[in-house]
Amino acid sequence: MPGTRKLGRTTDQRKAMLRQLVTDFLDDEIMETTFTRASEVAPLAEKMITLGKKNTLAARRQALEFITREEVVTKVFKELAPRYATREGGYTRIIRTGPRRGDAAEMASLELV
Repeated sequence: MPGTRKLGRTTDQRKAMLRQLVTDFLDDEIMETTFTRASEVAPLAEKMITLGKKNTLAARRQALEFITREEVVTKVFKELAPRYATREGGYTRIIRTGPRRGDAAEMASLELV
């Protein structure tokens, strides 16, 4: 897993949270979350799109291991990968949106380019 941030969770909870965040992000193509979570989700989402660009059975199985919903894997391989076929990485963008009301956590918007 990339990054060294623990995000206040144990290893299994952190992996489950990141898997779900990546799945939801690839499904919606935009998400509003804290900046640190967005920084952890972006490289994982880019790796899933890169697997989609390979378009092999082994790549699909690797994506199915990480992404929690099969229809999202189909979307990555059928829609997102062809969209970024000519692009060499850098599929995501993180935009800081300011502090969250309540606990003043730094919020960010994560979106596909």
